[in-house]
Amino acid sequence: MWTAPAQMTRAPIPRSCCISRKLMDKQTFCSSQTTSNTSRYAAALYRKGELHLTPLHGILQLRPSFSYLDKADAKHREREAANEAGDSSQDEAEEDVKQITVRFSRPESEQARQRRVQSYEFLQKKHAEEPWVHLHYYGLRDSRSEHERQYLLCQGPGISENTELIKSPSEYLMMLMPPNIEEEKEKPMAPSNVLSMAQLRTLPLADQIKILMKNVKVMPFANLMSLLGLGTDSTSVLRCIQQVAMLVQGNWVVKSDILYPKDSSSPHSGVPAEVLCRGRDFVMWKFTQSRWVVRKEVATVTKLCAEDVKDFLEHMAVVRINKGWEFLLPYDEDFIKKHPDVVQRQHMLWMGIQAKLEKVYSLLKETVPKTAEGQSVPVMLVSGDQRVQAAKAKAQQNHLLLERELQWKKEQLQAMQASSGMRIKEEPVSEEEEEEEEEQGDKEEEPMDTSTCGSLRNKLANGLPAGRAVGGDTLNGHPPAGCGEAPMARELRAFVEATFQRQFVLTLSELKRLFNMHLASLPPGHTLFSGISDRMLQDTVLAAGCKQILVPFPPQTAASPDEQKVFALWESGDMSDQHRQVLLEIFSKNYRVRRNLIQTRLNQECGEDLSKQEVDKVLKDCCVSYGGMWYLKGTVQS
Repeated sequence: MWTAPAQMTRAPIPRSCCISRKLMDKQTFCSSQTTSNTSRYAAALYRKGELHLTPLHGILQLRPSFSYLDKADAKHREREAANEAGDSSQDEAEEDVKQITVRFSRPESEQARQRRVQSYEFLQKKHAEEPWVHLHYYGLRDSRSEHERQYLLCQGPGISENTELIKSPSEYLMMLMPPNIEEEKEKPMAPSNVLSMAQLRTLPLADQIKILMKNVKVMPFANLMSLLGLGTDSTSVLRCIQQVAMLVQGNWVVKSDILYPKDSSSPHSGVPAEVLCRGRDFVMWKFTQSRWVVRKEVATVTKLCAEDVKDFLEHMAVVRINKGWEFLLPYDEDFIKKHPDVVQRQHMLWMGIQAKLEKVYSLLKETVPKTAEGQSVPVMLVSGDQRVQAAKAKAQQNHLLLERELQWKKEQLQAMQASSGMRIKEEPVSEEEEEEEEEQGDKEEEPMDTSTCGSLRNKLANGLPAGRAVGGDTLNGHPPAGCGEAPMARELRAFVEATFQRQFVLTLSELKRLFNMHLASLPPGHTLFSGISDRMLQDTVLAAGCKQILVPFPPQTAASPDEQKVFALWESGDMSDQHRQVLLEIFSKNYRVRRNLIQTRLNQECGEDLSKQEVDKVLKDCCVSYGGMWYLKGTVQS
């Protein structure tokens, strides 16, 4: 290698600078920079048992240059083109008149100038304009070369007097070979589908789990722990995995929004990410119900193209000929038994997702029998007659259970009467209430409220409205014996009151969804995990100062029974209570109302003309607008 001025780098070599005759009897070299960082390189000279090192500040490499051959080829091609064209006369050339378009150059913008400066042609032109510096070459044995070579030797009197070298071997090597920060920055990134475990373990735990789940898609918890390395806390892993994955048959499946970010779309059909996430959630939910899924059924429900559905299934299942798609991994019973709290929390999340899917895809609620851990029983084909007989038998069984519970509660009330000397009027139960109780008994996986206090709160208010029954679960002004408010009841009531302070109107379906989300955020072993029935939730809502609004839904409504039960906070303590109460009374007689009717009724009831801001606030608290009409929140059917 030769050291040369920077001006010589990649510059074209003019013929006149080195070739004086017409005969090409010399070889030309062009210098190029080998590396941008030379701090790790040194020139070494070994003499008399001593190694002399000299740091390098620049390295240029000389390579043969054949630019003169390119010029010769260009001239040869021009000569051949002229010969092929032939000798044409001057007259013929003058006859060929061509139209010339004159264009005036426009002012160059800053962006156009930057692009021109960074172009290859501009850089080549700049290199060609660099001035040449004439140098003299000295051979290896020349005296001038020997003189310059002496500068590579240490001129000190002795190595022992050089204090900089009195260091440990590791420190000396660190000085000689410092860490190259610049080269690490310039190192090309690995492909997105390639994982380096060494680089992965340098990331935070949450990022490690997210990257692993995004690439693997489905993984048992034991395999995840083995990939994270020894000494990783399983509790921290459980906390992080629930942020990026869902539990399906004891295994963890990456969440849909991790694979399909918000602004992305399908590469096959261009469907937005929101629709893709909903369709993939439906596939995951189906696998929580059964080991097998049929692709045609998924495509029919989700209305997605076959390629998108196939991508969903390939993430978590394997195809079996003449059977369908089977979940990729076996059921992990060990994880289910070791972590019941996590299983319960994931079950609550799946209930919320199921409610959302039923509303979006208009699904019928399937009565799939499940085990205590949430594992689906193998699906069997059942005829229509068998379903009817099973439903009748189940209804009779639930009716017997309700009768026994009612008889037990009557005995408890009689015992309380005898002990306290109170007389309580027992009102006959109407047929509508009996039907409601039977429907309540038909619901699956909801524990019944068998406590004396829970039933007395709603049934023994002696006909008082909910607003007067707030004072607290009393019987003729006295609390029943043994009915102190339990911690579970306090927690449930606190949740209900906080929820209705934020949202003044809620359907039972939406309230259950919010409650399931609240359960998922609670720590394991919380008192609310003991089981809350629909009846207990409704009783707590009424006891918290709310009223049920009997909205007259149209006969052809597609709303479920839970969506037709609407509850509203009657008094919140602010200035808009009276306005909201008038609005709720309007919707107790009308399913949908126009704004001008609401404005007129509010002005009449309040005795003053309300401003637009006041009316907007009341409507925003309780209603939604759809198609020019106003509906109570949760009651509009698109």
